[in-house]
Amino acid sequence: MDGQHSEKQRSHAMADRTTSDVSQSPRISSISESTRDPSCRKAPQTSAHRDRLMHPTTILLCKSNSSQAALVPQEHKMFLEKAYNAAICFKMLRDLNGSDPVRLKHIVKKIKNMAHKAPNLVLETIHDYFVDNPEISNRHKFRLFHILETVIGASDSLEQTWEKAFMKLALENMTKSTELEEAYQDAASNVLVAICRHSWRAVAQHLETEVLTGVFPHRSFLYVMGILTSKQELFSQQEKVCWEEQLTKIAVKSVHFLHMDGWSKELLWALTKPDLIYQEQPPEKAFLFVFYGLILQAEESSTTVRTHLRTLLETSHQWPKQREGISLTVGLTAVRHLDHVWAVLEQFGRSTPIKCSLHSFSPKTSEDLRWRWASSTILLAYGQMAVKAKAHILPWVDNILSRMIFFFRYSSWDETLKQSFLTAILMLVGAISRNRGAQSYEFSQIPELSECLMVLMEKEPKDSLCTLTRQQTIHVISSLCKLRPPLDTEKKSRLLSVCLRSVLALPLLDVLEKHTCLFLEPPNIQVWPKALSPTQASTFHPPTRARWPPDWCIVPTQTLYNQTSEALDQMLQTFITQNPTAAELHFVLSHLYVWLASEKAHERRRAVSSCMGLLRFLSDNLYLDPKEDFKRIGQLMGMLGILCQDPDRATQHSSQEGLGHLYQLLMRQRAEASQVKELVPKQLSQASKDGTLLWSSGDQKATPPAPQEAVFPKDQIFQLGSHQVIKEVTKHLTLVELTDLIWTAVEGLGSTSPFRVQAAANMLLTAVQEHGAKLETVANLGRAIHLQLRSVRIPQAQEDALHVITLLARNHTPELVAAFLDFSIPLDSHAFQLWRALGAEQRGSRLVLATLLAWLQERPLPLGTSSSGPQPKEKTYLRSLAATNTLHKLQSAREFKKPVQEAYPQLLLALLTQIHYILELRLPEEPQPEQIAQEAAAPSPQSCSMSLEALRSLLSSTGHYQDFAHLELQGAWDLFTTMDTYPQGVGLLARAMVQSPCRQIKAVTRQLLPSLQSQEERERKVAILIFNEFLYSPTLLEVLSEQEALIMLAQSIRDPSPEVRVLSLQGLGNILFQPEKGSLLREQLLPFLNGFFQNSEPVVVRVMGTVSNVLHCLGAYGPGAQSLTVAVNTRSFFDDERDGIRAAAMALFGDLVAAMTGREPSSLRTQVHQSMVPLLLHLKDRCPAVVTQAKFAFYRCSVLLQWHLPHTLFCTLAWERGLSARHFLWSCLMTQSQEEFSIHLSQALSYLHSHHHHIRTWAALFIGYTICYHPQAVSQVVNGADVKLLFCTFENFKKDLEPGIREFATRQLSFLGELAARQK
Repeated sequence: MDGQHSEKQRSHAMADRTTSDVSQSPRISSISESTRDPSCRKAPQTSAHRDRLMHPTTILLCKSNSSQAALVPQEHKMFLEKAYNAAICFKMLRDLNGSDPVRLKHIVKKIKNMAHKAPNLVLETIHDYFVDNPEISNRHKFRLFHILETVIGASDSLEQTWEKAFMKLALENMTKSTELEEAYQDAASNVLVAICRHSWRAVAQHLETEVLTGVFPHRSFLYVMGILTSKQELFSQQEKVCWEEQLTKIAVKSVHFLHMDGWSKELLWALTKPDLIYQEQPPEKAFLFVFYGLILQAEESSTTVRTHLRTLLETSHQWPKQREGISLTVGLTAVRHLDHVWAVLEQFGRSTPIKCSLHSFSPKTSEDLRWRWASSTILLAYGQMAVKAKAHILPWVDNILSRMIFFFRYSSWDETLKQSFLTAILMLVGAISRNRGAQSYEFSQIPELSECLMVLMEKEPKDSLCTLTRQQTIHVISSLCKLRPPLDTEKKSRLLSVCLRSVLALPLLDVLEKHTCLFLEPPNIQVWPKALSPTQASTFHPPTRARWPPDWCIVPTQTLYNQTSEALDQMLQTFITQNPTAAELHFVLSHLYVWLASEKAHERRRAVSSCMGLLRFLSDNLYLDPKEDFKRIGQLMGMLGILCQDPDRATQHSSQEGLGHLYQLLMRQRAEASQVKELVPKQLSQASKDGTLLWSSGDQKATPPAPQEAVFPKDQIFQLGSHQVIKEVTKHLTLVELTDLIWTAVEGLGSTSPFRVQAAANMLLTAVQEHGAKLETVANLGRAIHLQLRSVRIPQAQEDALHVITLLARNHTPELVAAFLDFSIPLDSHAFQLWRALGAEQRGSRLVLATLLAWLQERPLPLGTSSSGPQPKEKTYLRSLAATNTLHKLQSAREFKKPVQEAYPQLLLALLTQIHYILELRLPEEPQPEQIAQEAAAPSPQSCSMSLEALRSLLSSTGHYQDFAHLELQGAWDLFTTMDTYPQGVGLLARAMVQSPCRQIKAVTRQLLPSLQSQEERERKVAILIFNEFLYSPTLLEVLSEQEALIMLAQSIRDPSPEVRVLSLQGLGNILFQPEKGSLLREQLLPFLNGFFQNSEPVVVRVMGTVSNVLHCLGAYGPGAQSLTVAVNTRSFFDDERDGIRAAAMALFGDLVAAMTGREPSSLRTQVHQSMVPLLLHLKDRCPAVVTQAKFAFYRCSVLLQWHLPHTLFCTLAWERGLSARHFLWSCLMTQSQEEFSIHLSQALSYLHSHHHHIRTWAALFIGYTICYHPQAVSQVVNGADVKLLFCTFENFKKDLEPGIREFATRQLSFLGELAARQK
């Protein structure tokens, strides 16, 4: 040993310690039993003599008395040390005969340690021990053989002397029968195997001699040959080839033994002998299957080959290794006899036992068990045929596949069938893949095979991962993609979906491990010897857990899943490499999208990891044609951009890295498209200052096995945060790609995951901020945002989505308005938010309003409504109705306050015209057959109400409450609900504007001019109705001269519409154009007043109505001095017993007050003051018409008297009820007409005599309020009779049905007592 001089000092130190130990304790303890562990073996020595002379450091143990040893000559000292160590080794070998397990372990360990230091010394000692002790026990020899195997294996070389000696020792004991049975023979055989490490040819020569004797070889020789064949580490690659050639020669020389009946029977018996001790196949049997196959391969006679194969196939197929061995023999035979092997398998597959086994689901006898898994043997045999036949197999592939598919489909399904089928397919596909000529063949059975593989994947348990089945199946699919013909799109899509679901949908790893641990005997759990690779382990069938050998291991679930996931990633890459197009990339990624959007975090993590891996692969390996446009790259960027904000950090990291690789692919494609050979990357913006995690490029520095080198830098883009990279990437997207990204973000708004919703909103906002101006199909985008907004529950995300609408409105308002109208009947809260966002900017709100007005004026009549004019192809009128509804709602929105004020004239005319349009849609008609189907789409009765509400809202929200009050207090809104009364309603509204007077008359007049020239009859009709009323306003002449007004009316006389012509004629009769009519009309007032006293109620009512019309026709001229006469006569009928006359009188009085407002004489004001109490008390009149006219007249009088809080007064009159309303009206009257206090009180006292209970009650309340708040003033007005009347009245009210009245009466009686006392 040349290398041991350097260890001299360490050896002496060990010797001192060991000597001391041995001298103190005669026993040696504790040694490990793993004496056959090859990892602990060292190299051997050459000879004992050289060991003594040249390697003094081999002395392991020495005396501690170094001073005495120094006196002895050096050679003598070395001899003594050697002898001492040999003696110790001899003693330990002798002690191996003991029975104490602990001590035996310790001894074995000591000997092994000594063998590693001085193997020749130990070999010599063992040899001497065998020579000196020929009668030692078999068990002792058994242990010595184990030691000898270890020592020989630990030697670097083996001297020829030892080689021959120990080979002879092994050969003598290999065939010896002892009480230890095969264990003893195997131990001796292993010594021979160890010698093979140093001189395998000599051992092979002995083995060949034994095999070719003509007598069937002893099992020990087969055992050694099996070990030499199966253990790859025994030989170098060259030696392995030589051994295989040697083995083939032996097989050729053994061919004639097949014709020897005894030899053949021994062979068959050895192959079929059941092994009850070991479930695993012993090496000798495994070798026999190989050897048998080689012999049959060398046999020339086809008859002999077929006979032997049939005989072998007719043996039992119950045990897994038996089936594998049979299939291996068949495969080896097929190397030279492919036709005959096929024929035998075909005949065997169609035999009766096989047919019976296909339908036997529950075997009952041993015979059933024998044949149950015969189909698995056939499957494995086909696989072995493909592996061994190599290039000759290609013409047979379709036939083999068809038979394999048949047995897969029609055999009883179990784990054995599954594993056999999968193993066979792996062997077949592997053989095809290794064959260069495979591309020239088209394999017709590939589609059918893919169906079987899908079944295989779908049958895998959904909640556990214990086997390599998924991994192996995916590898097979990857290999199939490389064969011809290529799979069709549908089949490929199904394969992708099944594989992705089978892997990505697995539970979390800790759940997988728990599911595995729940089994006492986990079925199919993957376990293999440590020396085997996963590929070799794919066909490995382990024993039960209790019998696992110590050198076997369970594959951790994490490792198994990682391997399966890697296989899936490789499959995705294979799809691209076989068809490197952008369309194929989109096809593959589209199947990942559903998993990228999964609600389960671990599924998203896995999917984005696979996606990132594929993109990194394509970025590092330039397979894709850069000149080809990437399909739907925007969708992928959108999904990855959303996942960049995933709560899971691993998902974030993978998404960001994936975006970086995708960006590189995009830039390469853009550069190539621009015919730029080298890309000069733009300086990217600095990373965000908010501490965004820098991107990691993973293993990007590793050199990929790419067909060409990537030329794009891979650092800058990976340093940006997700927001910055989205911003950067979108700069390089085409419009189509950008649209895809935006649509992906919109879809993300509808997710149930909060992070996805917020991330989608952020990305959508970023994209629109940068590129909103150039977007197309914005209308559809707006509709989609509306739909998704319903499900958004995150305030910030809602705000971002609405801000997107605001940004889009800068350039796409008309499209968005048209789109929003489609869902604005009715207008829900989400749609209202979108409209508000649409007008959030001042410029946008004006444009939105203008666009709505334009849609409002799109008023086609539905099919069959009108006989004239073109019929609309679509229900455009629905958008007109939607525009009406939207305008109604937006009037109250803060964003549209100012634009609505500015557009008041246009809105007023448009809404009035719209009401007429709705009435046209509702005209009665005979339903046509084709209209019955459209009944559901016809305008509802609420449509007119909606338009009318929009008009009401316009008046009230823009500050025109006086105009609103005129119509509300008269109950004039109902006039707009029928076509007959519609002109009267429009006229009353215009009259109210004149009488207010309205500050918008000028603007409305300017808007009337184009409306009078409109093509639409309804617009002209509305315009002429308003224009006729405006003729009574002096403001009109500030816009038009009298002559221009006449010209317009003259033109309207020639209007096609009879109604417009009639209205124009009425306008020409206005007093503005005929001032002389003023005096004539005034002269007629007095004669009309005489008609008030007719007995006929209808006559009186008509006369009063005529006087009202005269007052209206007088306009600005007014009744002049006759106003007082008219007022006095009219007031006298306020308390008439006839309801119609009371109502007509109050209406006439209100018209007189309106006509005289601003120029009334003082005498008329007195009449107005004196009418306030009657009007107030008649608010409780029994007749509704009287109540309506009393309210309106009271309001008009308050306007003339210029009371404060007119709007509040109007609201109280219009809508308030109860005592509080009455108290407010009383307080207005008493505080703003204090001079007439006594008059008001006297009038109230007179009404206590009224026959109408409600009026009498109201008068009592009026007086009661007055007494409460003005007791001193009341005491000065009332007399004793009045007080008695009041006492009597309130005593009666104490019996009223209304509790509030009773309580009020009780309080008033106490006040009256105080009042009476004060008077006394």
